[in-house]
Amino acid sequence: MVISLDMYQTLGIACAMLILGKILVDRISFFQKYCIPAPIVGGLIFAIFHCIVKVAGLFEFDMDTTLQSVFMLAFFCSIGYQTAFGTLKKGGFKVIKYLILAVIMELIQDVVGAGGAAAFHLDPRLGLCMGSIPLVGGHGTAGSFGPFLEQTYGVEGATIVAVAAATFGLISGCMIGGPVASGRIRKHHLKPAASAVTEAVHQDAKVKEEVKEIEKITQHEEIESDALNGGKLLNGTLFIVIGVAIGVTIAFFIGKFITIPAYIGGMIAATIIRNVSDSAKIEVPMKEIGALGDICLSLFLGLAMISLKVWQLVDLALPMIVILLVQTVIMWIYASYVVFNVMGRDYEAATLSSGFCGFGMGATPNAMANMQAVVRQYGPAPMAFLVLPITMMFVDFFNALIITTLANIL
Repeated sequence: MVISLDMYQTLGIACAMLILGKILVDRISFFQKYCIPAPIVGGLIFAIFHCIVKVAGLFEFDMDTTLQSVFMLAFFCSIGYQTAFGTLKKGGFKVIKYLILAVIMELIQDVVGAGGAAAFHLDPRLGLCMGSIPLVGGHGTAGSFGPFLEQTYGVEGATIVAVAAATFGLISGCMIGGPVASGRIRKHHLKPAASAVTEAVHQDAKVKEEVKEIEKITQHEEIESDALNGGKLLNGTLFIVIGVAIGVTIAFFIGKFITIPAYIGGMIAATIIRNVSDSAKIEVPMKEIGALGDICLSLFLGLAMISLKVWQLVDLALPMIVILLVQTVIMWIYASYVVFNVMGRDYEAATLSSGFCGFGMGATPNAMANMQAVVRQYGPAPMAFLVLPITMMFVDFFNALIITTLANIL
């Protein structure tokens, strides 16, 4: 028996699983430690349930995922608005070096993924789903490029493989980040710069003073700056909608020469609008765009997860395990010896190497968690916390271009 669900019912199930995922993430420390997103937790529960009832011959769902592409386009458009090239100057040459290292890593991951898939007599494009799509890209890129590869190139199982690999990457990236940094720190007897320690003490004292001032405010008094601003939310929505509309048009014309996902156009359009606006001194409501982007990501992932076909993983389990373990070893070596050496062979470089493992195998929150664990144990690394976030503004943009190019080549 097939149970058909329209797009509203499908979205309702996705939202219900998102709520369940948030409850579980809040209560289970494992999910918090490895920064597993709530849509992934709740969505996987439904996907596994769907697999069980299908294999048992009871029933299966036919879901209308029309809204998935809508939320996906909006989310990646919000990513494009974060790509402000003027911010590269703030981090100096270190940001450029770190970004180059990240782009090289994306290429390595895709070559390893595609080559590993070919070695197991699989479609090399499926190998991209065990490369930079899920690892550097995370669940957002996995949930978007998976369906793209399935629908455009007929790569069966691309979505479930990419999502599973992204989940593996979140965990492994956190597990190797700390040991990579501590290994470099102990071997080279590295310590935080004296200026960094002084600045950290100063900031700590400043924060304590600010906390005392905040405590003077009664708990019943509302802070105006925290109130929702409907006007700015509307402006943020308009920026995203306009970016998506222009982006779809861009993707249409580029698509005459090379096959690309529609959201690439949205990212390009948003990037152009953001940088032109910055040059013209026009305010872009980035806080609101970021919040709306997060909402769209959660709904997009929720829809992507509940529509996963878990049963397609059975025959791909062994190739996935082998390829992802190879990717983990390569990341360990690359972060320990290449990233550390290129970024200066000092304490800041060791901290950045830990963060590199986090986003190179998982996501930005994992990178920040890795670096926070290092500085809690060994001392402050202010430059690392400046370089990494700025770099992350550009990594997804370049990753999408690399994946699209390789998918067409392969």
